Amino acid sequence: MISLRRIAFVVLLPALTCAAQTIPPSPSPQLSLPAPAAPPHNTTAPPDPSFQPTASAQPITLQEAIAMAERNNPRLRGAAAATARAAAATRTATAYINPTIEIYEGRQYARPIPTPGVPGLLQHYAGYQAIEIPRERTARRRAAELARTSSQFGEAAVTRSVTANAKQAFYNVLRHRVEVEHAQENLRLVEDLRRRVEVEVRVGEKGRLELTRAEAEIARASFTVRSAQLELANSIALLRVAIAAPADANLDPRGALEPRVQLPPLTQLRELVLNSHPVIAQFQTEVQRTEAMLQRERALRIPQPTLFAEFENQPDLRFWRTGVSIPIPLWDRRRGQIDESKATISQSNAELDQRRLELISATERAYEQYQLADQQTVSLESGELRAAESAVDAAKAAYRFGERGIVEVLDAQRVLQSVRGDLVEAQFARQSALIDLEELGAIAPEGRP
Repeated sequence: MISLRRIAFVVLLPALTCAAQTIPPSPSPQLSLPAPAAPPHNTTAPPDPSFQPTASAQPITLQEAIAMAERNNPRLRGAAAATARAAAATRTATAYINPTIEIYEGRQYARPIPTPGVPGLLQHYAGYQAIEIPRERTARRRAAELARTSSQFGEAAVTRSVTANAKQAFYNVLRHRVEVEHAQENLRLVEDLRRRVEVEVRVGEKGRLELTRAEAEIARASFTVRSAQLELANSIALLRVAIAAPADANLDPRGALEPRVQLPPLTQLRELVLNSHPVIAQFQTEVQRTEAMLQRERALRIPQPTLFAEFENQPDLRFWRTGVSIPIPLWDRRRGQIDESKATISQSNAELDQRRLELISATERAYEQYQLADQQTVSLESGELRAAESAVDAAKAAYRFGERGIVEVLDAQRVLQSVRGDLVEAQFARQSALIDLEELGAIAPEGRP
């Protein structure tokens, strides 16, 4: 938003420009002033103007940052582990039921009865094999395979999120670096003005109040530089977390914001997001998986028979027999499990609809943010920024010839700094919206529709 002070100063711009046109142009846009005989008194220690990455810093591009995030990020490792677990569950679902073998051995003793049995060794061998219901096995296997597919879609969604976070953190560092440069440039201008004012105060051309104002402005500009440097250091730390860089890595991001692009219509972007986003595919797969689980629960109502065969060796005889054991579903008809599966299907459908609404809302929000930020960027670059720069030049020229005081120059510089800050914010907002659209799948990476 444009402050009232900036609006007032833009209104004064024609007068300042006319004043600048009545004098010969300065050979240099910077103020060239003689150095004072003694160092100026400044109660505020200026910040270190050389706050830049050290020579040992590791230059890193956007692609290198993304590759490091994909290689080291714990979220991606967790998603890959979930996919591997789902693949293992698929093998578990396709395994056959193991048979059961029984072996008994003992002795038989005769009892004092008229016809006692023959004493001797007793041996008993038996085997059991459960027979799976084909429908149940098919449904169980399908549910496991769908679970693995769902995990793969989830891993793809996590990859998109990690990449988007890395891009956001990377461009945030570039944004704060520009803010540091602007703040340092402003500080150098204010210090230049203060040296000039001090010389004029010493020769009696200006009052002491002008010097006090300049010193107060230096204190404000120094604080702004320190704040920008702190934000830059914090953004580098966040970048290190986003790409899972080593704690002792001294990163030096190199790059620039992407150029503006022409977005397709919003309706086309919505349709593209709903058809391509892995989260939608993941929840659609979850719906299919819950339906397969319902089929499995219904198939489990069919009694599962168990075949058995046994052989027994007694001292006086031998025998074998085979048979089948069938449980009777008399009391438990699995009604609870079936109703639970139906409720799970309804819940999965509701979550799918919720994800669709969230993606549509996110797409519309990112689309509108990009359009507004792009309009603001173009407006600031073509209008307000040039007007603020012209106002600063006019104020400096008028001040050099004694037609304006230092207050007008400082006010003009504040307006320029505010416009520059708004421009950086608008450019970053446009880039942030572009990254969100890439994460949603509305546009291809690098901003290509």
